[in-house]
Amino acid sequence: MPPMLDVSDEVRAEIGDEEAARLVSGENAPGPYDCTSCRTPGNTEQEPTSTVLFVGEETAVLAFAHARCIPSQVVPVSEEQLQVAVRSITGDSPAVAPQPQPQHQHQPPAPAVPPTPEEQAVLGITCGLVLCQDNLHPALVVEPTSPVARPGNSSHDEFLVLLREAGFHPVSNLEIPPPELTGWSVLMAMGKLHAVLQGGPNAANASAWWQAHQPLPVSEGWRSAANRSNKVFVYAAPAGTIGRQPREDLLRDALDRAASTGQLVGGTMPLAGT
Repeated sequence: MPPMLDVSDEVRAEIGDEEAARLVSGENAPGPYDCTSCRTPGNTEQEPTSTVLFVGEETAVLAFAHARCIPSQVVPVSEEQLQVAVRSITGDSPAVAPQPQPQHQHQPPAPAVPPTPEEQAVLGITCGLVLCQDNLHPALVVEPTSPVARPGNSSHDEFLVLLREAGFHPVSNLEIPPPELTGWSVLMAMGKLHAVLQGGPNAANASAWWQAHQPLPVSEGWRSAANRSNKVFVYAAPAGTIGRQPREDLLRDALDRAASTGQLVGGTMPLAGT
């Protein structure tokens, strides 16, 4: 019986068609494995499994994960991170936990979707804990560095309109959790933030709406809250609305102002991975 193994086009392009065929046929499939995301046992013969290729500057390592945790994909990492991943995968040493980080961070910009016709907009992302109904919830705040116009029309910033068309909901009160956002997910792997996926955590055609240039460390508090709830609040605002706030209380104030003026959309996304 062939393994229940998914090899994405992205991974196939890196490892080649012959190696992909050997994996799918079972010739090179591992059978039992430890999921590279949640670190619990899996078996390619008993449950859907994703191939995950960690690519460093000089080497690459193929790992396996439950399909329910993360989709098959290529994960760029530094050579040092790759060696940590190798030790974790082979069991030579325990996985290294991320060091404590500030409560929120700004990710270096990544390409936004969709871009303006004349100028490529980029998305900044902030990780933070948001107080909602007396509980702290993990949140991501997305803000482009410049206005985002609809393709073919450069005269208006339509970032919020485009997001509402993609399923995001207007947010007028941060004390109310944003509605579930169908078809989206937040991808974590090995304790770091990798991407915001459009297409769902288990969809074969899931694509990265936002992707980190390098896996983004998050605070232990943020990661613990995300693992407890398996959900992440994702908010978005037009360029210049939130800004780079040095503290979470100031970030909350900026979010409240954006919500009160109709400049905030959001959704609750499932967490893929850990």
